[in-house]
Amino acid sequence: YPWGYDGDNGPDQWHKNYPIAKGRHQSPIEINNKEVHYDPSLLPWFASYDPGAAKTILNNGKTCRVVFDDSFDRSVLRGGPLPGVYRLRQLHFHWGSSDDHGSEHVVNGVRYAGELHLLHWNPNYSNYLDAVRRTDGIAVLAIFLQVGKTPKPEMKRILEEINAIKTKGKAAPFPNFDPSVLFPKSHDYWTYHGSFTTPPCEECITWIILREPIIVSSDQMAKLRSLSKNAENEPDLPLVDNWRPTQPRYFRMVSASF
Repeated sequence: YPWGYDGDNGPDQWHKNYPIAKGRHQSPIEINNKEVHYDPSLLPWFASYDPGAAKTILNNGKTCRVVFDDSFDRSVLRGGPLPGVYRLRQLHFHWGSSDDHGSEHVVNGVRYAGELHLLHWNPNYSNYLDAVRRTDGIAVLAIFLQVGKTPKPEMKRILEEINAIKTKGKAAPFPNFDPSVLFPKSHDYWTYHGSFTTPPCEECITWIILREPIIVSSDQMAKLRSLSKNAENEPDLPLVDNWRPTQPRYFRMVSASF
């Protein structure tokens, strides 16, 4: 089923073809300090990423994605709320049509300009597709993008490639990149159990959401918006507002490491 972010195929419609999108462990959610529980037993998290695992950058019509080699444990996330090691598979972005919105998670009523997701899977399962079917199958490290005066220079590397992947279906080689250069200084995080924010919206994700955003420039956000969600031979439609609205939290606990 073709899904997207427009009125006719957008988040309000997804549950018609993907019923789990109406489930009780959906993402994103609003994180509200009044409802967050500080958990002193939460450990620090660690990422050890091999720059040689980076393979390609692509425009799939829904986002800008960087794909990594996940055939063995070469780039991994561990610690924090995770039961073991998780392998990095891809990273991608969500953004708005202007700088005042674009993130998926909302913190105390604040929606950031964008959100970076680093997606990892649990290699205790035989492969990625198997992991997606398990409640502890996937771990996503989420980092907010905040527009400010002193943008993180490391974002440049990704954005330099945007011109090569302007239209849907375009990919370009993206070798030798260590995504940990994008991390903010603080490793403080919130964590909760949720879902993919895109169909089928499987409820298999341990979210690790970093408290401190990274700074990007308005120009950098505009660069993401210059991507097209259509293929080369189709009318140019800007790829913007590829974020899902917040979902009910229901009974879920959001824990904080700080």
